[in-house]
Amino acid sequence: MMIIRKSMWFPIVIIILFSIAISDTYAGPFEKGSSRVSVVVGSGYTLNENYVILGLGAGYFVLKGLELGLDGQAWVGGDPDIYKLIPKATYILPIQSRIRPYAGAFYSRIFIDGFDDQDTAGARGGVYFTSDQKWFMGIGAVYESYLNCDKDVYSSCDDVYPEISFSVSF
Repeated sequence: MMIIRKSMWFPIVIIILFSIAISDTYAGPFEKGSSRVSVVVGSGYTLNENYVILGLGAGYFVLKGLELGLDGQAWVGGDPDIYKLIPKATYILPIQSRIRPYAGAFYSRIFIDGFDDQDTAGARGGVYFTSDQKWFMGIGAVYESYLNCDKDVYSSCDDVYPEISFSVSF
């Protein structure tokens, strides 16, 4: 049975509620004042275990094309359970096209049952495919580096992996 730490989800709920409160009109998916909500469903491999990744994310566009956000993930199905909090900044190029390149940076705090907490930092980039509606889909790649990495525990202190996202803005 999976137990999700209440402290992990609290910041995400606060960002979602804050985003809803300050976003009085819909201004387009990447315009100043727009908000984003995302759902993560995927798979991952670490510590010689396969995991199902479940997560939620929220963000707010402080400027046109510049989003500040917070995502949370639970890696379940392997042993030990892993939880991640990921504050991030993403910039989407303001071009007049349904395909919009993006680049971003992030930090993550990883909580691993039975292990010391870990910190990572990284970069991501790719393209968003927009619609006339309030949703957009992203395809890209992520580079993530474990800070203060213990090579006795981890086979690699750096990861590169694909990312596919589906988001709704309001």
